[in-house]
Amino acid sequence: MNPTAITEMHYQEIRDLVYRKAGITLGDSRQALVQARLTKRLRALDLEEFTDYIEFLRADESGEEIVQLLDVIATNFTSFFREDRHFQLLSEIVRKAVKDKAKKFRLWCAAASTGEEPYTLSMVCQEAADGKIPDIKILATDISTKALRACVEGRYDEVRLNSVPEPSRRRWFRKDGSEYVASAELRAPLRFSRLNLMDVPYVMKGPFDVIFCRNVMIYFDRDGRAKFVAEALRLLAPGGILMVGSSESLSGISMGMESVMPSVYRKGTACP
Repeated sequence: MNPTAITEMHYQEIRDLVYRKAGITLGDSRQALVQARLTKRLRALDLEEFTDYIEFLRADESGEEIVQLLDVIATNFTSFFREDRHFQLLSEIVRKAVKDKAKKFRLWCAAASTGEEPYTLSMVCQEAADGKIPDIKILATDISTKALRACVEGRYDEVRLNSVPEPSRRRWFRKDGSEYVASAELRAPLRFSRLNLMDVPYVMKGPFDVIFCRNVMIYFDRDGRAKFVAEALRLLAPGGILMVGSSESLSGISMGMESVMPSVYRKGTACP
């Protein structure tokens, strides 16, 4: 069964729904991509037309199909040690916490994707702390249930671990056939949970020493970005650090946060 092409009207309704539910803005150029991805959902539901799918979405009181839709739409490109300078800075922050005799360290990864970033965060934090911070916890969230299942599984082929230094690969992963699986020690600080960044206020309490939210706000409009920054600011500890993607900026929505370097911000004294 090959569904007919998605119409402009159908695409606009899906765009509006995705924006309302997740704050994600889909441009005109993504219609073909959305059609290709949603065609798989139509086949799974044994639906013949996009009209049928729109009606199915409208009638779905459970909200489960909305979750499936967002799983399909969400882009989950990531890699271990992506934008490595952020991890170098994180290592410095953790080592300073060690010098300050911190008893705990809290970090939130706001876009866990398929797990490469949160597992990298766990490696960096544990290696920098060297056992001297007894309580390290990393919350890793994502809107996609499919991505979170990959996080929990923590299984990667060798190519995807090319950017992981060999000593770290040997320490934190075990070989299983042609794949590598995250060790219990690497998983220990991590907790994975689904979170829609547009559903405010967020359920977690904080405070966090560091928040990673990289390459997510590029999909939000200004209101969506401001909504996230306000919540991140609320959840950061005084002096806490927010790291965003290298192509992202808090220009016009910093709310008093201080720029440390491009894409890195500190909760300053001017912040509530």
